[in-house]
Amino acid sequence: MKSANRSFAATEQGDCKMQDIYVVGVGMTPFGKFRDKTIKDMTGEAVTAALSDAGVTADRIDGAFFSNAVQGHMEGQHMIRGEIALREMGIQGIPVVNVENACASASTGFKLAVDFLKAGNGDCCLAVGAEKMYSDDRALMFSAFDSGWDVSNGEEVARRLADLGAGVEEPQGSKSPKPYSVFMDVYAGFARLHMKTFGTTQEQFAAVSAKNHAHSAHNPLAQYRDAMTVEQVLHAPPITYPLTLPMCAPISDGAAAAVLCTGEGLKRLGLDSSRAIKVKAAILRSGTDRPPEDYKNHLTRLAALQAYEQAGLGPEDMSIAEVHDATAVGEVIQIENLGFVPFGEGGPASLRGETKIGGRIPVNPSGGLESKGHPVGATGIGQVFELVTQLRGEAGARQVEGAKNAIAENGGGLHGVEEAAACVTILGR
Repeated sequence: MKSANRSFAATEQGDCKMQDIYVVGVGMTPFGKFRDKTIKDMTGEAVTAALSDAGVTADRIDGAFFSNAVQGHMEGQHMIRGEIALREMGIQGIPVVNVENACASASTGFKLAVDFLKAGNGDCCLAVGAEKMYSDDRALMFSAFDSGWDVSNGEEVARRLADLGAGVEEPQGSKSPKPYSVFMDVYAGFARLHMKTFGTTQEQFAAVSAKNHAHSAHNPLAQYRDAMTVEQVLHAPPITYPLTLPMCAPISDGAAAAVLCTGEGLKRLGLDSSRAIKVKAAILRSGTDRPPEDYKNHLTRLAALQAYEQAGLGPEDMSIAEVHDATAVGEVIQIENLGFVPFGEGGPASLRGETKIGGRIPVNPSGGLESKGHPVGATGIGQVFELVTQLRGEAGARQVEGAKNAIAENGGGLHGVEEAAACVTILGR
């Protein structure tokens, strides 16, 4: 496995040297619940902002990758989503690729846009993710997640994943009587397994959530902007032990877009290179069969190793991270996978404040999925938006000082005992 990873990374690194790729523009809508906005509305808003930020017009786009996960389920638009969403804003007559990879859809689309440009298919490319998830029909809304695993034996899969933490006692009254996504039971299973294996505590998970809610107070695009303390998180309404409501990502609507360009394209299009952010690595992996306790072969850890090798960097070189905290336990697991702390130390490091802005390695300065919001098909490019903003020094009160290199981790679906897919992206000045 290790030598194969090195070979793959070496090939990708060679391609990067032949053709450097840059993010030249980003745009993002607010994330939240918007009954009066359509997929088209939010796509147009995000893409228009990204094009304006890049200083290019729609007719200079050579290809587009449109990411969305649940529009088919929510609206019955199962096909040609990107062609429909983009046509009205003049993006037509070019390759438009529709991307669905569960919650990793947008980062997958971003990766495909990078590869499109590396292959010499054009100078300038668009990656956009958009999602309309909120509905007054709560059964429809929560069932959107039901196909994020093998539907042929969904009940058995859910039971097996939820049982990962068997042996950790669930206090009385720690389960919500209200409906919620079945994935919260899965994350609770991961959380209890982590608690059982490493001694992680509910307070440590609450510290992650409190930190992210504090960060989002300074993000004008975040769904929730009220800071919370650890105690407030612990005493919030329960979802399923050890998770309380603020530890879980909400249902969200929103869109995010990025304009990417080759190095030669920067010159040909006369763009401002001083604000261009280099894509130093973009890795996509699928999961593998492994025992749940084999954390060292978690797909995100393997993707991170590939990404660091491709970029010629290590975890110690990262100034900032955006990770997939669909729940607080997700952030604890992912900062371990990215190599910021040893396995089992994610909880204590979070409680010590190492991952807050001003800490050793700021994580989710945007507020993360828990607080910024999680419109699943847009989330990965929402992470890119934050990291580009940070690397440009334009994040205002949530700015991480001296940010030079940044990493994003975005996972999607579940297969076996881990995500079905994961993307790790490294950006830098």
